[in-house]
Amino acid sequence: MTAAGIARLAGVGRAAVSNWRRRHADFPKPVGGTETSPSFALAEVERWLRDQGKLAEVPPRERVWRDLSADPSGAADALIRTGCVLLFVRDRPEEWRQLAAVPDARLAQLLPAALEQVLAPRLGEPGERAVPSPTPQQLLPSVPLLRAAAALAAELGVRETFEFLLGRYLDTNPRQYSLTPPEAASLMAALADAAGEDAHGTAVLDPAAGAGALLRAVARPALVYAQESAPELAALTGLRLALHTDARVTARAGDSLRADAHPRLAADVVLCHPPFNERNWGHDELAYDPRWEYGFPARTESELAWVQHALARLRPGGTAVLLMPPAAASRRSGRRIRADLLRRGALRAVVALPAGAAPPYGIPLHLWVLRRPGGDARPSTRLLFVDTAEPTEGGGGRDKLDWTAVAATALDAWHPFDRRGTAEEMPGVSRAVSVIELLDDDVDLTPARHLPPAATRGGPAELARLREQLADTLVRTGRLSPPVTVPAESAAPASPLTTTVAELARAGALVLHAGGTGTTTAGSPVPVLTEQDVFAGRGPSGTLPEGPADGPADGVADEPVRIEAGDVVLPVLGGGRVTRVADADVAGAALGRNLQLLRPDPAALDPWFLAGFLRATANHRQASSYASTATRLDVRRLQLPRLALADQRRYGERFRSLAAFEDALRLAGRLGEQLVQGMYDGLTDGSVAPD
Repeated sequence: MTAAGIARLAGVGRAAVSNWRRRHADFPKPVGGTETSPSFALAEVERWLRDQGKLAEVPPRERVWRDLSADPSGAADALIRTGCVLLFVRDRPEEWRQLAAVPDARLAQLLPAALEQVLAPRLGEPGERAVPSPTPQQLLPSVPLLRAAAALAAELGVRETFEFLLGRYLDTNPRQYSLTPPEAASLMAALADAAGEDAHGTAVLDPAAGAGALLRAVARPALVYAQESAPELAALTGLRLALHTDARVTARAGDSLRADAHPRLAADVVLCHPPFNERNWGHDELAYDPRWEYGFPARTESELAWVQHALARLRPGGTAVLLMPPAAASRRSGRRIRADLLRRGALRAVVALPAGAAPPYGIPLHLWVLRRPGGDARPSTRLLFVDTAEPTEGGGGRDKLDWTAVAATALDAWHPFDRRGTAEEMPGVSRAVSVIELLDDDVDLTPARHLPPAATRGGPAELARLREQLADTLVRTGRLSPPVTVPAESAAPASPLTTTVAELARAGALVLHAGGTGTTTAGSPVPVLTEQDVFAGRGPSGTLPEGPADGPADGVADEPVRIEAGDVVLPVLGGGRVTRVADADVAGAALGRNLQLLRPDPAALDPWFLAGFLRATANHRQASSYASTATRLDVRRLQLPRLALADQRRYGERFRSLAAFEDALRLAGRLGEQLVQGMYDGLTDGSVAPD
């Protein structure tokens, strides 16, 4: 188990585990993993925790996960067998109650035949499906785990139990699997008209199914087909889908391009998040494959091979939606295939998503909406371009996307275009372009290159308002410019006596809190003040991650630190000399990572006095430590003079005025940047005259 698992087992944070490793020579040594992420033997960890009196009461689902991860056959195989039993528990609860009453050895003998009665009708016959048939010998060591999982399912629900265990398994292997976020999956299903009532009775395929997120987004399909190259993930996906839907699930293991498990399928919908930038996708051995109706993909165009595979597995008039890298829309090596997709009306829309929508999170991916020619569908003479980045401007990023706005932008443009073959042009957002216009030497299908630029926001009137606001801010900045008062030569130092933050904390004059912990329940968003917010002088921009609806897995609440008005917040990494006194706009937000909060007793310390002296350059220099790549501030070593409260407030007023001056400078800089860029945009798009 990892350090995170030990923390969950003991009901503490990760930092406590790190301290135990440093301070206790008898702490178990790593038995695997890496230097930065070591793993430990579960039995040794439990023995040490028990000896130290640190072993917390483990909740049922944590015990099930612990047993599953320690199963001698490996976590993946144990999870597959657990999923088989959970499917049996869901479909035949009374039979499971009868089986559970027999001894372990007898249960292991009876389970294979019983499980087959459920697996065959739902997932196919043995040898055809991705889910292997467990043998009595394989089941016997896992019987305690299977009993515990069934008991947990009685408490949480069958589907919820499997989702918890699968989620934990995927979290422990983050680099092994590329997962599609549920919001992106829902949008793809909606573009294929497979997220609502219309999906009833449809046959849906995902040829690169991963963990099954795309197929789970389809509402009430009749038939579900999945193929995944990783055998263990194919089996887990098949079980996940069988537990999620009543449809017959056909899940197969294998590479869909090299070894297609559904060669004669004519699906209504294909949803796919294919692997990107694969050179070894089968270019040499698949040169004469009949799927390449639109041209043989180059070795560097694996994504266009997946596009044609999806079209080949559709019925005439069926719809496919694929998540694509933006380069696939413009690489010269793929221009002939893109041109033929346009000529034959197979490609209907290209939707640009904001960066952070799906892995890889650093680039803005595209959605390609395709329809197989034939049937009642008429070849389209236009291609719809949509750019959904506009609704998230200023608020994008992996954890801050406004998915409601993204989906509304995409669907509001797609639905009328799908019905009528045209759509209202919206500058910067959507446009239906004639195919003839696109068939040039490049056949570049990047949406931003075909959308008319959005008008300068607010036009000249908005620029004039910005200019007036900037002028007022500059006047205010000059007014706030702090005077420099030179002390008289005879004046003695303000106070030769100093104290440290650590001494003040011990005396009860202030309380220290570190940020970066805590979760929230679904539907209860909590804003988070991040270290970037402190440096930029803005309001909270983050949100707490969601935790389990029924509480933390370790049974110990990990509450976030809530900021109160008058608290002093400062970053501890990076060497930046910044402090911030919380006001009513920040109060109630959670304290983010790499931030330290000092809550002064107002009867002993003035918060502005505290914040001002903590920001001094010499103070930071003596309280900072240096690693090879970063500077870390030891807040407890920061010093400030011992002054009476009245004298503190005199300093505090000056520090408060300096902070107001700094805020005005920052605002003037932002307004100036907006005005300059707005003028450039206005002059170039004609909304502002050059004279």
